[in-house]
Amino acid sequence: MAITFYKYQGTGNDFIIVDNRLHFINKNDTKRIATLCDRRFGIGADGFILLETDENSDFKMVYYNADGNESSMCGNGGRCIVAFAKFLGIIENETEFVAIDGLHKAKIENDVVHLQMQDVSEIQIFENHQFLNTGSPHHVELCSDLSQLNVKTEGARIRYGDIYTNSGSNVNFAEQIANDKFAVRTYERGVEDETLSCGTGVTAVALAMHKTGKTQHNNVTLKVEGGELKVTFQNDENSYHNIWLIGPAEQVFKGEIKW
Repeated sequence: MAITFYKYQGTGNDFIIVDNRLHFINKNDTKRIATLCDRRFGIGADGFILLETDENSDFKMVYYNADGNESSMCGNGGRCIVAFAKFLGIIENETEFVAIDGLHKAKIENDVVHLQMQDVSEIQIFENHQFLNTGSPHHVELCSDLSQLNVKTEGARIRYGDIYTNSGSNVNFAEQIANDKFAVRTYERGVEDETLSCGTGVTAVALAMHKTGKTQHNNVTLKVEGGELKVTFQNDENSYHNIWLIGPAEQVFKGEIKW
């Protein structure tokens, strides 16, 4: 069977997206999904996304890592599927959709997608890093000379290290550029490599840097390898809330694949 797919990217984080409202995709075929995400033997992508119907919201997002396994929330993938839903005519400029971590609001303004993330009530602070969950688990670590860091090697060392013995963690390395701006490079589990951008990762960096006093701003710019994203938020003693991940999402091309 031939199916139509669409390729989207958000600051270099790229995804294969399929309209699966008729439920014709075998979601248990993880090997096939992994092959499609392979950059030599398939289409090539950091993740695979299905858009499906949902009784209580505009649509449902089902997300798979490049290894073929269904995964936790993907922020850039969430922004891309919102742009895809508008392309399909499912929504106009505002929406509510459900993902694995619950309901998300989103809006599109001048082709920029604003995605509301889940509230964060706990940020664990350690001597050399922070850990928090922004829909996906994230290790955040400040470093200097970020451009020279071997992210794949260092990220894998931490991801598979003793502190993350169960399902592992994504690993973010950040370098402060200004009071309200940080450079970020991310090692993503499931991809098992550095990606050009990670939406839940930059969200984690913005919150962790605010929590530890590295910034006093609640509108933070994150420079990633694939461009720039913004994270805005509000906070009180108990949590960070009204968190928005903001950036571009672009349809790159469409094609057909055999399933």
